[in-house]
Amino acid sequence: MTDPLPSRPAKRHAWPLLLPAIAAWACALILLGCSARTGMSLALVAAVGAVTVAWHTRSGRPYPRPRHVTTSGYRPFGRTTTPASRFRRAESPPPRSPRGAEAGRSSSGVATWRGVILATLVCAAAASGSVALRVHAVTTGPVAELAATSASVTAQIVLTDDPRRRSSRSIPFAQDSYVTPATLTILRTAEGRQAVNVPVTVFSSGPAWARLLPSQHLEVTGRLAAPTAGNLVAAVFLVRGPPRVLTPPSQLQTAAGALRSGLRSAADVLPPDQRGLLPGLVVGDVSRMDPQVAADLKEAGLNHLNAVSGANLAIVAGAMLALSRLFGFPLPVRALLAALSMLAFAVVARPSPSVLRALLMGLAAAVALGTGRARDGFAALSATVLLLVLFVPELARSYGFALSVAATAGILLLAPRWRDRLSAAHQDESDAPPQDSSARQRPRGAASPSLSGGGPENDGRGSPGRDPGGGAARRDGTPAEGRRRAERRSRVRLPRWLAEAVAVPAAAQVAVTPVLVLMSGQLTPVALVANLLVAPAVAPATLLGFGAALVAPVWLDGARLLVVPAGYAVGWIVAVAEWSVGLPFATVPWPGGLPGLGLLALAVAAGALILRRRAWRAVALTAAGAALVAVLVIRPIAMPWPPKGWLMVMCDVGQGDGIVIAAGPARGIVVDTGPDPVAMDRCLRGLGVDDVPLLVLTHPHADHVGGLAGVLRDRRVGAVVVSPQRALARASARVSGTLEGRRIPEWTVAPGTRWTFGPSEVTVLAPDPATSEVNGQGEGSVINNSSVVLHVRWRSGSVLLSGDLETEAQEELLRRSPIRADILKTPHHGSNRQSPAFLEAVGARAALISVGKDNDYGHPAPSTLALLRRLGAAIHRTDRSGDLAVVEREGGMAVVSRGPAH
Repeated sequence: MTDPLPSRPAKRHAWPLLLPAIAAWACALILLGCSARTGMSLALVAAVGAVTVAWHTRSGRPYPRPRHVTTSGYRPFGRTTTPASRFRRAESPPPRSPRGAEAGRSSSGVATWRGVILATLVCAAAASGSVALRVHAVTTGPVAELAATSASVTAQIVLTDDPRRRSSRSIPFAQDSYVTPATLTILRTAEGRQAVNVPVTVFSSGPAWARLLPSQHLEVTGRLAAPTAGNLVAAVFLVRGPPRVLTPPSQLQTAAGALRSGLRSAADVLPPDQRGLLPGLVVGDVSRMDPQVAADLKEAGLNHLNAVSGANLAIVAGAMLALSRLFGFPLPVRALLAALSMLAFAVVARPSPSVLRALLMGLAAAVALGTGRARDGFAALSATVLLLVLFVPELARSYGFALSVAATAGILLLAPRWRDRLSAAHQDESDAPPQDSSARQRPRGAASPSLSGGGPENDGRGSPGRDPGGGAARRDGTPAEGRRRAERRSRVRLPRWLAEAVAVPAAAQVAVTPVLVLMSGQLTPVALVANLLVAPAVAPATLLGFGAALVAPVWLDGARLLVVPAGYAVGWIVAVAEWSVGLPFATVPWPGGLPGLGLLALAVAAGALILRRRAWRAVALTAAGAALVAVLVIRPIAMPWPPKGWLMVMCDVGQGDGIVIAAGPARGIVVDTGPDPVAMDRCLRGLGVDDVPLLVLTHPHADHVGGLAGVLRDRRVGAVVVSPQRALARASARVSGTLEGRRIPEWTVAPGTRWTFGPSEVTVLAPDPATSEVNGQGEGSVINNSSVVLHVRWRSGSVLLSGDLETEAQEELLRRSPIRADILKTPHHGSNRQSPAFLEAVGARAALISVGKDNDYGHPAPSTLALLRRLGAAIHRTDRSGDLAVVEREGGMAVVSRGPAH
């Protein structure tokens, strides 16, 4: 629980628990997507198999003991003894019988494996039966029947977790929406009122849901829908309107909610990126997490810091043990207090998969500590997995649970061995010649007892290269062994604390890599370095943050005093994550799913074969070094980004627009922000832009304003230009509210307005506030046609940024004034709503299309691509080429692509 890694890796773990845990997990994983009948059938088969094995074990005859041989392998003494036998009995044990020892080990091994097989079948039957009963409960009954018909109902529900806010990129600045696990207890329809008790998933919107806590009873109205297969819920409840609160939360949940809200309030004194991460690090509250910080943590392999896990419980329990020891409590009382502290912390942090796993393992360790029993972490992990899968079978399909179990197993099995191989302590032990305890107690020259009897070769005199006891050659008895010892001594060894600091994150990362490949299809080589760098900051931030949470409900100013130093630790974590994702190949694309897992296994096997031979290792290290030089040195020199003399960059933000125009050193004019604040912020960081004198939001669609927070993050924004035609009132109002909160002026400008920033001259062409809205054929055509259109000129050429104009607005703009440009930002992501006359009048030699890969809109349209090619324009797409930069080359302009991000 709180102890460091064992000084030596345990030679034997409780392996018999492993197979039952794996069998139960596999059965639950498979049967969650099957019918209840299939689950009961498998449970019956496993139960019959268990009964068969048990009957065979009970009725089978034991192995016969060899005659005149005891189970310990020694020959028994008879009734008559001779002086020689009495002497042998007094001086040394009789010779061991190989047949007796082998028979005893064989009998014990067979019995052990029979027990393992029996336990595996019993656990498989139990897990299958548990899943089958739960599947039957949620797929039958009135709630499941109403969900199949999408019926509207009024119901009473009990919240079982906090409402989690959902981010919606398709509807930016929309009303906050939440997803909440709950239990449906009362169902009212036109036919009457029914009492039920089934789990549901509630989707809702509105600020009232943000203040709710688990255990509260609510009355809601909405529509039931069928859930996704494999989820143990009876229905998805789509709630309309605010809830009616029937009961307050329980006293326990009220106290837990006060601690969580107190920590959030205390963290208000920190910068935005730190105030969101500290509650997530301490109690798993990510409600205010900065999207960019969350993305950096994920790409740097630090995403586990957002979720409460064993490290948090170990820190809390360790602090309680130290405090109780300071007061002089006996060991059982200290263990009890540690267990209670872990239970209380789990309530505050909410029972996520990693919390449940760590809690059960911690409670097992506390029981072992209080009773003085030996602790086996692997046995506790196996038992924890088994219990959780039996009683909470939905965890079998949780990636969070799988990551938590894999990381823990890696730390328990791999980390001690790797630490000892890296540490100087292991080297010192390996250099010492092995000595038997009896040999240390014998006087020099004394004869060594022999199991095979005495003889002249075992008289204690020995021979060259042999020890006095007839053992193997001494370690320094041959030149080859001496060379091996010298080679081992020449290796660089780490201090034990540093070896452990390296071994633990390395073991955890290696263990979770297969799960990450299945989940996300990528490898994170930078994770080891990032975890090593943030490790010293995690414990101080957790302890100070938890102390602030305890103090905040009664003394908020005192809690803020604790939060300030915790902010320094959290700031270091944020800085490490930001630095890590900027490294080349911080993440490496890898095939996902089972093919990627198989490819990873082949790569590991090939690597193991290569590393076993010294010559192959040298070749592999040389090749790896050459690759690193090429990536870190040659590639940045040959293909720098951003390219020298860039004038404009079209950022690869997915399905949307995000454009940066050069405005001087570290300055850029931003036109639209794309749908994702993380992608937009990353593009600006890559360009080195930290000052935005002008931000233009062409129109308030999600794919153009959704990334506004990414532009505002840690940057000065001078002013924001928006369309004078407010076609989407709610989204426009939310944009205005965001800008007003940051005291950024918001402008609407008329055609002909011109600015000059650095090398760029920007002129507004449309829309005209004096004209009416331009309609179109599509649902959002009015908003698209209200886009702000810009013409940007440099000494080497010009570009036309046409927003999402459709056919009608393009022709209207063409009627007002002729437009020419060397490069065209293709309107509306290359949709089929293009005016051939407009495209021909622009006369662009290159067409840039900002579009998402495999988007659902069919952008860019084949007809538009064919039209552009017919007009002689070179086509450049962000979905195929990544970021696109317009640069000045030999008095003209060229387009340089960065290459796709993945």
